[in-house]
Amino acid sequence: MALSLCFSPLTSYPFNKPMISSRPKMSKLRVNCVEENSHSRLHVAAKSRWEEWISTAASLYSVYVTVGGVVACLRPSTFSWFVNAGPTSYSLALGFIMLAMGLTLELKDLLNLFLQKPLSILFGCAAQYTIMPAFGVIVSKYLALSPSVSVGLILLACCPGGTASNVVTLIAQGDVPLSVVMTLCTTLGAVVLTPLLTMILAGTYVPVDAIKLSIITLQVVVAPILLGSYLQRKFPRAVTVVAPFAPLLAVLTSSLLACSVFSENVVRLRSSMVGLSVSSDLSLFNRVKAIFASEFGAVVVAVLLLHFAGFFVGYLSATLVGLAEPQRRAISIEVGMQNSSLGVVLATAHFTSPLVALPPAISAVIMNIMGSTLGFFWRYIDPSDSNITPEATDKS
Repeated sequence: MALSLCFSPLTSYPFNKPMISSRPKMSKLRVNCVEENSHSRLHVAAKSRWEEWISTAASLYSVYVTVGGVVACLRPSTFSWFVNAGPTSYSLALGFIMLAMGLTLELKDLLNLFLQKPLSILFGCAAQYTIMPAFGVIVSKYLALSPSVSVGLILLACCPGGTASNVVTLIAQGDVPLSVVMTLCTTLGAVVLTPLLTMILAGTYVPVDAIKLSIITLQVVVAPILLGSYLQRKFPRAVTVVAPFAPLLAVLTSSLLACSVFSENVVRLRSSMVGLSVSSDLSLFNRVKAIFASEFGAVVVAVLLLHFAGFFVGYLSATLVGLAEPQRRAISIEVGMQNSSLGVVLATAHFTSPLVALPPAISAVIMNIMGSTLGFFWRYIDPSDSNITPEATDKS
């Protein structure tokens, strides 16, 4: 459009008339147009470049959590300023993460996507709140976990899908719109389903106040998302400036939240393994075996098994109902990756034992490593499905 406007005086000028006095003006106009176009192109290129950098930085969630976990192990006091302000600091951090999510979501577009793929979305949400809670109970009973750790694992399993799943789905060449809508739907449904399922499945270990959990979830999850959506409609220009930074800030805040809870339990975990570190007569294999037999090792194994079951059974169930390959990948990743930050906040705000928050905190590291690995594995496999096409699935 800019080029046509700039050059339209030249093409429409009557060539059969003398142009002696007008030529300098036309030349100047052409130079100005070329300069404006070059400046605009440079501005767009520069903007797209730094936005790409921010997007790349936001996709390194697993790196931030892993590095933070190492720092928490070596120097737990690094996060003491954040831990000492908890659980208020944890709730505010999760509220900020959800606010950032609300700023980047167009509810109208998501509603249209829901109308386009209702069966896929409903199946994915049902898989989220059946597969993971069931395996949370199975794994905790199979490994004979302590009551506090069992409650933490079941609470994690009952949480909605995490926002990191959207990035992993993009890497895996999955159905990204389906992943985004599933994340939003399961997050909104968490107000009722997460407290209710936790009360039913974990109530045999400790008393669970479902109403209190529901109120906390409403305050730190749903309210910030709706506020972000409102700000997006009310102040679109301001949100356009802030929105590119929202995913990165949310990722950094989520990493801080997970690593802080992990650092809070490091001292306790060290004491449980102190006997293993001083036993020099054990071989390397026996030491590793003994570590996994400790309380810390049991939590790591439990979280590994839970997320592996989510990825595998989520993909298998989507295959059995006849969904296309991109949708299978999206559902597998969405089911396997939980909102561990919500699990941390609910655990610290509702339960007295700090061990309840340990599975969600460790999950933030393990889940993202597993999800990123799966995403990069699928990245190099063509998602095309010769038997079932996405169009056929949507019509069904």
